[in-house]
Formats: sequence, structure tokens, C-alpha cells
Amino acid sequence: MSEFRIHHDVNELLSLLRVHSGEGAEVYIDLLQKNRTPYVTTTVSAHSAKVKIAEFSRTPEDFLKKYEELKSKNTRHLDSLVYLLSKLTEDKETLQYLQQNAKERAELAANAATTGSANFSIPSSTSKISLQELEELRKQLGSVTANSSAQQQPLELTRKILRDKQNKKNSGQPIPVFPSWVYERPALIGDFLNGTSLSTDTTLPIGTLPLASQESMIVEDLLYVLIGVDGRYITAQPLVGRQNRAFAVDPNLDLSIKELVTRILPVAASYSAVTRFIEEKSSFEYGQVNHALAAAMRTLIKEYMILITQLEHLQRQGLLSLQKLWFYIQPTMRTLEILASLATSVDKGECMGGSTLSLLHDKTFNYTGDSQAQELCLYLTKAASVPYFEILEKWIYRGIINDPYSEFMVEEHELQKEKIQEDYNDKYWDQRYTVVQQQIPSFLQKMADKILSTGKYLNVVRECGRDVTCPVAKEVIYTLKERAYVEQIEKAYNYASKVLLNFLMEEKELVAHLSRSIKHYFLMDQGDFFVHFMDLTEEELKKPVDDIVTTRLEALLELALRMSTANTDPFKDDLKIDLMPHDLITQLLRVLAIETKQEKAIVSADPTELTLSGLEAFSFDYIVKWPLSLIINRKALTRYQMLFRHMFYCKHVERQLCNVWISNKMAKQFSLHSAKWFAGAFTLRQRMLNFVQNIQYYMMFEVMEPTWHILEKNLKLASNIDDVLSHHTSFLDNCLKDCMLTNPELLKIFSKLMSVCVIFTNCMQRFTQSMKLDNEMDRLTLEHGTMLGPPTEEERVEEAAKKKLTNKLLAEHADNLHLTSGFEATINKFDSNFSTHLLDLLDKLSVYSTNDCEHSMLNIIYR
Repeated sequence: MSEFRIHHDVNELLSLLRVHSGEGAEVYIDLLQKNRTPYVTTTVSAHSAKVKIAEFSRTPEDFLKKYEELKSKNTRHLDSLVYLLSKLTEDKETLQYLQQNAKERAELAANAATTGSANFSIPSSTSKISLQELEELRKQLGSVTANSSAQQQPLELTRKILRDKQNKKNSGQPIPVFPSWVYERPALIGDFLNGTSLSTDTTLPIGTLPLASQESMIVEDLLYVLIGVDGRYITAQPLVGRQNRAFAVDPNLDLSIKELVTRILPVAASYSAVTRFIEEKSSFEYGQVNHALAAAMRTLIKEYMILITQLEHLQRQGLLSLQKLWFYIQPTMRTLEILASLATSVDKGECMGGSTLSLLHDKTFNYTGDSQAQELCLYLTKAASVPYFEILEKWIYRGIINDPYSEFMVEEHELQKEKIQEDYNDKYWDQRYTVVQQQIPSFLQKMADKILSTGKYLNVVRECGRDVTCPVAKEVIYTLKERAYVEQIEKAYNYASKVLLNFLMEEKELVAHLSRSIKHYFLMDQGDFFVHFMDLTEEELKKPVDDIVTTRLEALLELALRMSTANTDPFKDDLKIDLMPHDLITQLLRVLAIETKQEKAIVSADPTELTLSGLEAFSFDYIVKWPLSLIINRKALTRYQMLFRHMFYCKHVERQLCNVWISNKMAKQFSLHSAKWFAGAFTLRQRMLNFVQNIQYYMMFEVMEPTWHILEKNLKLASNIDDVLSHHTSFLDNCLKDCMLTNPELLKIFSKLMSVCVIFTNCMQRFTQSMKLDNEMDRLTLEHGTMLGPPTEEERVEEAAKKKLTNKLLAEHADNLHLTSGFEATINKFDSNFSTHLLDLLDKLSVYSTNDCEHSMLNIIYR
């Protein structure tokens, strides 16, 4: 059971029990995940659990009746549920809580009923009822009775519902239908028709006849009744729902004969049930499996009819007594009883396709010890499984589903594979083909996932225009030895895995795409390319995102690719520019808030009023074609983009700090009076640079490189596409986690540190700009002379005096700027903020690395 299924079930249970207070679903989910253990229900444990509940129950008969009803419907996980309930009977505390909870819910329901308007009111016994009220009461009672008794839908309506459902699925191929006259002529069915009794002689009561004559007439009647025709003295009762056929025997019949007749009549009842089942399930709407089962039963009924014909021949010769009829019919009695039992179970469970085969398989196993019954069930299961196995063979050997009646365990959904590149939540691989639990035959339950994967693998290759047929294909035949299926499915699975893996790795160059393009660009593995690219786009990316011309960025990207070693990459044209609507922190916090209490707050929050800069919105995107988009899908690309944006911004901050160092070099030529604070700014800049460079080194060489080597190693050992998907997702998850992108607390502290660095660089750049008087110096410089010739001695003395004066003015200007703007206090504040956030980050890293055993994060502390 997946984490999401547990989450859903726990929430459902809490809402059913009306539990709104307390610690919430998350606590219970964690407990369930930590404490769950695999449990396989056995026949013995299920029986003991059933007995325990029956003993505990106040109405054991009702419980056992309901259990048998659900069992006959082939309800899945019934034994597991019964086992759980038996465990609950031992837990007194839980039982007490459930009883109290039930009482509270009943009181709430009663209060709601009394406050609401009464839909059904009975006048008091003392008041007189008017004719109008009486008529209204009769209508209400009639509607209630009709609703309670109308449990069985008319067969015509059932067929119409099934037909509409199947036609909706197969819009291009309407399901074939029998002509209407097939259903309008009940005499064709072979079952009893009401009001068609052969009894025309009302003046001759059977009780007045001699015993021999009574026996002769009853034998004749029985031969008619055994083939679904009413006799003179034995008639079939009208059916009520799906109950077994009952018969009325003339009460004047001799008791000795009557006793023997009642023993033979169950055969006629079983025949009636089987005949009705055959005629009903022969319709196309009930699917191929039921149709094949009905055909197999029809073959057995033909043999039964041959027996009855032979008995009629004996009766006409006067050689058939009632005792002989009982003797000849006994072997058939057991067969018809089993057939009727199967027919009733399939009807009750509304079984089709795989669920019918499950029921037949379970019945076959249950008859272990009764060789005749088991052989009969085995014959029926083999016959019924033929159309199902034909669908199975097409799926596991060719990757094709041909299932017009929705009987197969794998269901196809209409999904477009193109969306896999556009939609982050696209579930093409998971949802294009899904397993339908109730259609999995119990004998294929263990292999269901492999059957699904086998067809999916072959289907991907087929959709790429390659026809594939499994070379180890063999006909699948039903047998009680499950090993036979396991071997065939294993062979098909291994072939399909190999074909798709080779196709992706060799023809579609999956590893080359990952290592030569994705790693180089998204994980910033191509150093010279990024230097060129950031130099070219620096001015453009400083603009607000709305002012950036995307085509210009694309042109600069193309130029950087051509100028660097990335020019040798054959897939470089697949790299594109993407300007995101949110900054990285907002995007990550939105992702991390999913399934938590903060999600609604973040989603409903107003977008920030500050316009994004190009740097904050910038990311790369990558065009991936089918079938590589199965692995490098939108979800994987989004994770790559998060990592890229994180490192790209770190690289930008590093460049800004380096630019501060370059621009601050000119300040050394001035004899500033207060040099202390300027030295403090330089020290802080160096600490910031050291932090940013170490973080980058940690992410690049201590997280991504080792994790990438593990991914490459795992990809070489992968045996199927699911392994590749799993390893690739694991790689991305580990990178995001170790780069502190999955922890909101660490992420917020880190973003504050980066903000302090950026604000500091901006402040230092503004200060440097205010000190630049280069133009004035150039204007004053006469060192190189004028158009009139080289400078005279007098001019040189004058220029030196002006320079001295300018330097003095510049120093005074800087000191005044420092004094007026409180620059020293500003630098000290930057230093204090940076140190506080850095220590906070290191403390949090220490806690997480200790508590959550995230040892890789300790490397940041060491650095």
C-alpha cells in the first residue's frame, strides 16, 4: 500500500468517526508506516477469525449469513478484514471507544432528523385519517416497499447498462447485439414457462388411481420437468429474484412416491438455474469469459439431455420405473448441483472476466479431495480462461490490448504522451495502463505487476514504430500448477525489459543525453560555457523579467554554446531559455507545502509586489522527445531546474563579490583618514566569498559528483526501465535533499544569507561609484600634453598642485560620506547579520545531521 493510499484511508476513517481534534492524520500515518508488517491470510487463520467473531457477536447467524453472502460474491480482501475485526474484538479499549463513538454519532443523526423536516409522518392513533391522507400513506408505503424489493434489475436493463459502458469504451467498434426476437421468444430458453402446464384432465385426480398408474404418470411428468417443461401433477413455481426454482407436487400423490419425487426434483431445480445462466451469459454484453463458460456448460447440458432422451426411450417401452429413474439420474445430480452452484455464485458476484476466473479457480481448489467435482471445475475453468489468455498473450508478447468487454486485468486510458513534456503532474507512465484489481484472476495475483510492466515495455517500443514479437512466446493454458504461468511470464518480462532498455540506451542514447547535456548545463559541469554565458548576459539579466527580450537571450545562449567546448555536444540545440514566474524560494516552498497545513496559505497568498529580475527568474529548459521523455519527464526537468537555479544564483553572488574586490582596488590609492572600516568591509567581503565558494564546492564535488557516479553505476546494472526511473528519481531526490532544497528551515536561512551578500555587494558598489572621479582626473591630467605640444614646466607644477588638491578633496569627501551615512555602522550591521545567519545555519545543520543521520551535511560544517 502506497503512502498516499494510507494517507487517504486514515483521513477517511477520521471523517467517518467524526474525529476533528487531536494531532491530525500525520501522526497516525507515521505510526502505521513504521509498524506495518506483511500478513498473508490462510484458510485456517480466516476460519478461526470467523469463529471468534461469531462467538463475540450478539447475532452470530446474521454475521455468518453475511459472511457467506460476501464469500459467494468473491469479495476481495474479505478474510483480511475478518482477521482485523477478530483482532479488534480482543482490544477492549478500542471497542469501548468505538461503542461510545457510535452512540455519539447516533445521537447526532437523531438530532439532525428531529430538526429537519419530516418526510414520512404517521398520524396518531387517536386521530381519524382522511381518505386523502390514507391514499398518500399508501403511496409512501408502496414506494418504500418497491425500493426495498427492487434489488434485482431486469435483465434487459442490465444488458443495456453493460452495452452502453462497452460502446463508450469502444467508440469506433460497437458491440454486436442479438436481435430482439431472441429475447421476445421465451420458449427458446429451455426453462419453465409460467401457465403452460400439461394438466388438462381435471376429472381424474391422481389419488384415485392405482399405485402402478400413479408411478407411471409421475415418471412421465418427471421426464418433462427434468428438461424444463411443467407436468400434469408437478409444476414449477414462479421465480422470486435469484432464488432456486421451487415445485408444487399434487398433494393427493401417494406418500411413498412423493418421497422419491422430492429427491429427484433438486436435479430439475439445478437444470433450471444452469439453463437460465447459459441463456443470460451467452449475450455479448456479459463478456467473452462468461460466454465461454456458458458454452462449456451448454456442452455438459447436451450430455444431460442425451441421458434424458435415453430415459424417455425406456419409458415408452415400459422399462422405466421410478426407482430406475432415481438410479440413472443420481450420477448427473452431483454435476448439475456443481454447475448450479457456480452459476449462482457468478450471478451473485456479478462477475465478469478475471473475477469469474478467480471464482472458478477458488472453487476448483475448494473441491480438493472430490476428484469428480474438481475435474468438472477444472474443465470449466480451462474453457472459460481461453479468451482471457488470448488477451494476456497479446499483451505480454506484443504489447497490445484487445479487450472490448473490459475483462482484462490491465486497463488502457486515453492519454497523450506529448503532455509528458509540458505537464509537471503528468502521469503517462503510471496511468496510461493501470491494473484493475477485481479483474486479476487469483492465480495471477502474484504476477500482476510483471504482467503490467511487460506489456508497457513492449508498447513503448511499438509506439516508436518498431514491431516487436516475443521469440519465446508460447500458448498459455490454465493449470493448477502456478509455476507454469510464472515461467512463461518471467520469460516474456525479461525479453520486454531487454528490448526497451537496449532501445533507450543504444538507439536513443539516454546516458549520452544525461551525461553530455543534462549534467553539463543543469548541474553547471561545463565551466567555460558558463563564464562566456554569464559575461554575455550579465547586463540583460539585470533587467526586470518583463523587460527582457527572450529572443535576445536565446541568441546569446547560441553564441556562448558556439564559443565554448559545449560546441562539440550533439544535443546542444535541445537547450532552451525559460523565464519562470516565481523565484526559486517561492517555487520550492510551494512544492514543500503540498499535503501540509501551509499549502492553502501559500497558494492563496497574493503574489509578491516586487518585480522579479531576470537573474531570479532565469532557468534552462530542455527539449526531450519520446520515448526519452519517460525518464527525463517534466517532473525530472523541474528538479534539474531547481538545482540549476540554486547553483546559478550562488555563482552570480560569487561574481558580484569578485566585482566588489575589483572595484575596491582603486580605493587603495587614496590616503583615507579612517581606513579601519574600509578594512572591515574587505574582511567581510572575503568571509562572504569564502562561504559562497565553499557552499558551491560542497554542492558540486561532495553532493553531485559522487551521486552522479552512483547513478552511472546503477544505470549500467539496471535490468529494466522501472529500475532506470527509480535510480534517476533517487539521484535527483538525494541531490535536492543534500543541497538543502527540501528543508524549509535550512532553505529560508540560506536565502537570508544570500540576500545579505547581495545587499552588501550593492551597497559597496554604490559607495565605490560615489568615489569615482575618474573623469575629473582625466580632465585635469596634462601629462600627455595638448595639441600645442608637450607641457611646459610651469604647467607641470600647476597640474601637481591640482592633483594634490583633488586627492585631498577626495579623501575629505570619503570621510564625510562615512560620517554622514554611518558607513561603519552599516558594515558592522552587515557583519552582524551575516554572522548570525551563518551560525544559525551551522546550528541547524548540526541538529539535522545528528537527528536525521544526514551525515553528508556535516561536510558543510567541516568546510
